[in-house]
Amino acid sequence: MSTPLTPSGIAAGVPGGAIGGQQRILSFAIKDKAALYASFMPFIRNGGLFIPTTKRYQLGDEIFLLLQLMDEPDRIPVAGRVIWVTPPGAEGNRAVGVGVQFSEQDKGVARRKIEEYLVGVLNSERPTHTM
Repeated sequence: MSTPLTPSGIAAGVPGGAIGGQQRILSFAIKDKAALYASFMPFIRNGGLFIPTTKRYQLGDEIFLLLQLMDEPDRIPVAGRVIWVTPPGAEGNRAVGVGVQFSEQDKGVARRKIEEYLVGVLNSERPTHTM
């Protein structure tokens, strides 16, 4: 499986799956704190991540996310749902991709892990992929 690397140090790829409400698997690796900050969506119930991708998703698509943070050897499995879509040509040269809300099934594991990495910068005024 080939995983494209974005300029922000984020790798994303989708093996297989169909568009339109079916569950799809998304592998996502975040290599540095700046990329994690830009992708994290703390304002979403249960937390979420914006994932730069050119793959087509629709609002409500279920996602099974295999999340790798920094240099950790293990991936965090997270069920989620697409709640945000930034299409090509979006205003303000926004990154193309999707926002995935973490499911309650996760019991906050992914959100807590992300917040541990972002201690001290969560309230920053720096722009992110979504705000």
